[in-house]
Amino acid sequence: MSARHHERAPRGKFIGQSVTRLEDLPLVTGRGRFAAGISFAHQLHMRVVRSAHAHGKIVSVDAGKALKAPDCVAVWTAADVAWIPQIPFRPTHIKGLEPYRQYVLARERVRYVGEPVAMIVAQTAAIAEDARELVEVEYRDLPAVADFDASVREGAPQLHVDVPGNLAFEYESGDAQAVAAQFARAKYVSKLTVESQRLVGNALEPRACLAAFDAESGRYTVHVPLQGVGTMRGQFLQVTGLDKEKIILVAQDVGGSFGVRGAAYPEYFAAMMAAKRLGRPVKWVASRSETFMSDFHGRALSLTGELALDADGKFLAIRFDDRANLGAYGGTFGSFIATRNMTITIGGVYRIPAVYGRTQLAYTNTVPVSAYRGAGRPDIAYAIERLVDYTAHEHGFDPIELRRKNLVPREAMPYKTPNAGVYDSGDFAAVMDDALKRADWAGFPARRERSAREGRLRGIGIATYLEAGGGGAAPKDQVAVEFDANGGMTLYAVTQSSGQGHETIYPQIVAAALGIDTTSIRFHPSPPTADLIGNGTGGSRGVLGTGSAFRVLGEKLVEIARPHAAAALGVAESELRYSEGAFHAGDRSLGFIELARQLAGLKPHPLDTIAEGTFGTTYPNGCHIAEVEIDPETGSAVIARYTAVDDLGNVINPTLVEGQVHGGVMQGAGQVFGEHAVYDPATAQLLTGSFVDYVMPRAGWLTHIEVHDHPVPTPTNALGAKGVGEAGCSGSLPALVNATIDALRPLGIQHLDMPFTPARLWEAIRRAREAHPNTVVPAKAGIQ
Repeated sequence: MSARHHERAPRGKFIGQSVTRLEDLPLVTGRGRFAAGISFAHQLHMRVVRSAHAHGKIVSVDAGKALKAPDCVAVWTAADVAWIPQIPFRPTHIKGLEPYRQYVLARERVRYVGEPVAMIVAQTAAIAEDARELVEVEYRDLPAVADFDASVREGAPQLHVDVPGNLAFEYESGDAQAVAAQFARAKYVSKLTVESQRLVGNALEPRACLAAFDAESGRYTVHVPLQGVGTMRGQFLQVTGLDKEKIILVAQDVGGSFGVRGAAYPEYFAAMMAAKRLGRPVKWVASRSETFMSDFHGRALSLTGELALDADGKFLAIRFDDRANLGAYGGTFGSFIATRNMTITIGGVYRIPAVYGRTQLAYTNTVPVSAYRGAGRPDIAYAIERLVDYTAHEHGFDPIELRRKNLVPREAMPYKTPNAGVYDSGDFAAVMDDALKRADWAGFPARRERSAREGRLRGIGIATYLEAGGGGAAPKDQVAVEFDANGGMTLYAVTQSSGQGHETIYPQIVAAALGIDTTSIRFHPSPPTADLIGNGTGGSRGVLGTGSAFRVLGEKLVEIARPHAAAALGVAESELRYSEGAFHAGDRSLGFIELARQLAGLKPHPLDTIAEGTFGTTYPNGCHIAEVEIDPETGSAVIARYTAVDDLGNVINPTLVEGQVHGGVMQGAGQVFGEHAVYDPATAQLLTGSFVDYVMPRAGWLTHIEVHDHPVPTPTNALGAKGVGEAGCSGSLPALVNATIDALRPLGIQHLDMPFTPARLWEAIRRAREAHPNTVVPAKAGIQ
């Protein structure tokens, strides 16, 4: 069951209304255009030989048998692509990482299972697959390390010769001395380590690439699922050294992303090279097995937090000592996540005088780590809220009142944090009170008692999260519009939807600015030119960045059209008034679409234009409350109730927001109750390389969810929006874990690390029973 409630959003036609998604019909009727479904005439097919060894020297690669296979066109190894430089990752301006980027094909050494070693091109995909099995690679195994502790241990095998101890670098934020002084005078101190386990993105659509090269123009056309043309194009240009006019990136429909699509992977450049050398388009589509071992992984973080309080429970200081497993190379966003994203909101929604964070980042023989929904934000929110809950129970404070006592008050906004961040807006106490009321927190004891009578453990958990939204490498987001002969317009931007609803919400924003209907407006995910600047989709920035630019575009169109309307109506511009989608002069009027139609004979169309918007960091926040039921006899858990109250700023389309929150909550539930990419600690072999071993979230886990808006508009962008993409994950991780621990607390269990699989919960309950044999555990009738 799902319920949706929202407050009034910004005024204006279509803004704040649940306009039906325009994308859905072609997608649900099989007419979507995904990269794997696109083909060119005379195309060739590529497959990749991947390392089966976590760490080893490449002694030799013998492609002789493969090349003799019928219709096998080519086999290439590192020597054939030596001219292609390493793939860049997101610059963090931190010295020490630059030399350790991944090559398109492994050179001399492999460093993780799944690393590309060779590529095969053949007439068909099946032939390429068969030929791949014929390539013989000889390795000399080297010792491997799979986790942070093993990697930095004295005497551990070294992944990179110039990185002693495998420690890529150490990052600090905040004031360590000020924090130490506060801890010295604290009455209470709590310390807790939480693990945010490694995950696999597992988008519904596997990665794919179709590359074509036009010899006459020297231009590449590359169809690839991505999160935005702008960000991806920058990576392509860095690697290839080409001018921007020489690469056209195309993506129409993208079947899920979650950060995985934000990177330019080795296979894309291999396909481009093959297309040029062979003079034919080259297509590559990943198998699901390749997804597990070659798509960037997420999370892989360990966070140790300490909280200092005075005698009244006021927070004095917080500090974190975190460890990040980068994988074998510096993934596109891996270092950025573990540094900036993990520390910018280290104090959460709380007024804390002193904060400090240290992160150590190490290389291991595992798949490189990069962005996964939230990209560090859910991890720090989880660590903070678990620490606060743990502290409350350790020292006898009420978890709600302890939070309330320390929340940043609304009147303190804009609030400057100790580590130089500025929360521009928010009403954290009101959001929490709203959530407590809607979740019927006061009625929980009766629900827990009812569950106990039915033989189940029941717990309730709260999380008051805050995250930093926006950001990006580009200084601004540009958008464009082109008009057709009928006055209709096509909108362009460098963002890319992978389920967010761009084709709905961007026309909605422009229509609201112009006061017209959305039927004359459509959005195209790729720009007609390589000149548009933008940050792509990610960081909850789609509406606040690109959306704000489209708001500016709508307002700009009115002004551009004004002199043309004045000429058409035979009046001075000063006599014109624009409202309800039309220019008015006395008792005469001319609709905007009609004016655009009248101007269509001019080339280029006089109203074709580009607009841009700038935006600052925003701080989406909220309070999520979860109730979890556990069957103590099997360890199985379900989410009995879930309430999300979020301050996302102004809400443009409530239906899209609801979908984003639902998805984020379920993705968080996946991490809490099942998902875990596990490596053998001795061999660094991936043990969860398929859906047989890797648990995905189930619809039956969540039986009731309510989503409510509590908007406090932000002044940092034209729409007053804060973003929603990562809110569900940031709130659900701590809320669900706190609820699960609350269900287990009567058994003496104070903390467990995710994931809470039935086996793990059952074992925890069994051990608790052995340690506390007199504890009464609920049991179903007839079960003793």
